[in-house]
Amino acid sequence: MATITFLGATGTVTGSKYVLEHENTRIMIDCGLFQGLKELRLRNWQVLPYPISQLDAMVLTHAHIDHTGYLPRLVKQGFDKPVYCSAATADLLKVMLLDSAHLQVEDAKYLNKRKATKHSPARPLYDIEDAEKAIELLTPVSYNHTFKLGDFSIRLRDAGHILGSSFVIVKWNSQGQSRKISFSGDLGRPNRPILKDPSTLYESDYLLIESTYGNRLHNDGNPVELLKRIIHDTVQRRGVLLIPSFAVGRTQELIYILRELEEKGEIPVLPVFVDSPMAISATKIYADHIESQDLDARLLSVRGIEMFKTSKIRFTQSPAESKKINDVNEPSIIISASGMLTGGRILHHLVNRLPNPRNAVLFIGYQAEGTRGRALLSGRDKIKIHGQWIPAKAEIETISGFSAHADYEEILAWLTAIRPAPKMTYIVHGEAKAAANLQKLLGEKLNWQSVIPQYQQKFVLE
Repeated sequence: MATITFLGATGTVTGSKYVLEHENTRIMIDCGLFQGLKELRLRNWQVLPYPISQLDAMVLTHAHIDHTGYLPRLVKQGFDKPVYCSAATADLLKVMLLDSAHLQVEDAKYLNKRKATKHSPARPLYDIEDAEKAIELLTPVSYNHTFKLGDFSIRLRDAGHILGSSFVIVKWNSQGQSRKISFSGDLGRPNRPILKDPSTLYESDYLLIESTYGNRLHNDGNPVELLKRIIHDTVQRRGVLLIPSFAVGRTQELIYILRELEEKGEIPVLPVFVDSPMAISATKIYADHIESQDLDARLLSVRGIEMFKTSKIRFTQSPAESKKINDVNEPSIIISASGMLTGGRILHHLVNRLPNPRNAVLFIGYQAEGTRGRALLSGRDKIKIHGQWIPAKAEIETISGFSAHADYEEILAWLTAIRPAPKMTYIVHGEAKAAANLQKLLGEKLNWQSVIPQYQQKFVLE
């Protein structure tokens, strides 16, 4: 008899963690950091509500921190087993986990220096050493290659979300019968630049499906046309366009599109600052992993075109280079992380640019509940950054069409290939309304049984 326990991404889009057990084998799928609301973030500081010593291994769907960022903390608590993921995910995590640790350490130092903390002293959730130990555990596997972990046979398929993203298929035998459970991870979208479309899942006894956009469609118009309009409006005001962007995935797609628009003469040639060390490293990894690119992207390589390079692009690696951007007064574009304004250099740019009505802040990704990004999109006239209230006078814009998450129609379209219907579908990785709407649609459109798990809830897979 197998069981599945939900230790994250229940009622929220962050903190993905699931434990799958069968007889003497126990594996964790994803190991994400909770973000957003304080009550969620506090879970990061608690001991994992599962005995770490009993875990035999871990499998990661993709590199985003809400799916991997708790791994160094788990290592700090004693976890030392293999961590399986795609090769591209492993390469990205060598950058992302160190960056996450660096941010944890630097934020703690900053809070202590400014005395902007109730804790004395503030401590990082984990440090560089913890991240390095976590990286040593990474074990790359190829897409479509079946590997064994105790009772389980496991295979990764391309999820089309970011470079190296996977949905995970796990098989086992129970009382002489084969059983299969599939974990969607974050499901990508069709016809997006750079990456291949999500692979097809044909059958599964049980399924975990994400619901980030379970109650929304990406129907706010052509995202490229909207981007062009926002750039032209900002240039007309002689302002700076500040784009908080996820360092992995969204930043690379954005540079790719800006290059195309420049080449076609549809936007002016502007200075473009990519001000995120992690995004800079991730962009190189994206360029190197040609096997994960779609045919159009590979054709650019054949033709000698650098897909991630605009005419006036500048990759600002050092803190000194980043600070110099504050002196820029001409129309320009600043792309910086983090995408939900939870940390990183974007916060310093907001302190400098948000109070100026000539400037614009453009959100091109999901903003979780409790984040500064959600606050600005909700119309707040000020946000708190490092203990200071910063007035929000810049234009606030959003384009959902750049999202790397499938909307509910795209989710349903992906699910229709699964025959027969799963015995049970578990709806995860979504806020309450999104998950509830997707559950309603699964019943109405597909006649599927589904459940929305609660935190720490455990189910028997018969």
